[in-house]
Amino acid sequence: MDPFDTGSGGMLRQPKAVWATAGASVVAFMGIGLVDPILPSIAEGLDATAGQVSLLFTSYFLITALAMLVTGFVSSRIGGRRTLLLGLALVVVFAGLSGTSGSVGELVGFRAGWGLGNALFVSTALAVIVGAAAGGSAAAILLYESALGLGMACGPLLGALLGDASWRYPFFGTAFLMAVGFLCIAAFLKEQPKPARRTSLLDPVRALGHGGLASVAASAFFYNYTFFTVLAFTPFVLDMTPYRSGAVFFAWGVLLAVFSVIVAPRLQKRFGSLTVLGGSLVLLAADVLVLGHGGHTAAVVCTVLSGALIGVNNTVYTELALGVSDAPRPVASAGYNFVRWFAAAAAPYCAPKLEEWADARLPFVVAAVTALLGALVVGVRRKALTHDAEESRPRQATADGVTVLAN
Repeated sequence: MDPFDTGSGGMLRQPKAVWATAGASVVAFMGIGLVDPILPSIAEGLDATAGQVSLLFTSYFLITALAMLVTGFVSSRIGGRRTLLLGLALVVVFAGLSGTSGSVGELVGFRAGWGLGNALFVSTALAVIVGAAAGGSAAAILLYESALGLGMACGPLLGALLGDASWRYPFFGTAFLMAVGFLCIAAFLKEQPKPARRTSLLDPVRALGHGGLASVAASAFFYNYTFFTVLAFTPFVLDMTPYRSGAVFFAWGVLLAVFSVIVAPRLQKRFGSLTVLGGSLVLLAADVLVLGHGGHTAAVVCTVLSGALIGVNNTVYTELALGVSDAPRPVASAGYNFVRWFAAAAAPYCAPKLEEWADARLPFVVAAVTALLGALVVGVRRKALTHDAEESRPRQATADGVTVLAN
């Protein structure tokens, strides 16, 4: 079935609850790239260094990673709808507080609280969309990836437009939009059925005992280091005004969205998921090398082009993580995200340190190496990944009917 088909199972014909959740997801993902074009402005406004400001990403994703062990535990007890609303409420509070920060330490702390709310919302949103969408998981995953791509594209644009007046305004703007998302979820999403078995705090860790899922998570860990080196460190390398930097990352996000939703599925159908993933990671390694070693124009072009490769990778990784093991999808997703978000926390911290130790090119050399390591894991574990995915589908189809909404 074509997920873009306009029939009752198509991606574009979904219940209001799905659209409300997807719309709030767009805003949630906007929060990731929101600070990109205003990082230099934040550093100037709070008299902070690039390394200190990069901790905005580190605190956010470190808490997000740890929270992945909690999301299933919480949602399997209070339900998917309440977990979404709790996550949104936390984002509204901490995004608003971020705009009032008087020091970089306060802002880093508020971003950590924001990360907790975002983890509760984002991890639950995928399960809710998969469970409530018409047309099965393929249409649901593409809708989720569409929300991710649109949010990543619009985040820098909103940050630039509001941040040109003050670096505080993008945080207030996000709080307002998330409050709107809260109202939409409350109005249109009914409470989801709870799973037959409650998720424990250790279930995501136990799920990583599956070789296929552990391999996907390990590869995604290396990939995420590359991804967030581009996202968090490149704005300092480009050294542009908020408007110009926002335009660059908006173009980056548009390519990410288009390649996530339109190009990646077609490439997978023709060449296979693992071949596409391995090739895309190798190309991403080459791209970030040129980004770090070329001139300013080359850096801008490679930043934008990296969005296409990141878009392909995001879609393939999501599908592999959800389908490679026999664990319920919410549990598998939590375990996978628990591993990969640690790299998202590490990259923004390590990149400025590497620059201080050597120069601005070294962080991109390391990022290229981690992308190649991600491809190496896929290549070495190719047979196991393919076999495990095929073996898990019949068992997972039964399990998902009961537990897909647990997270």
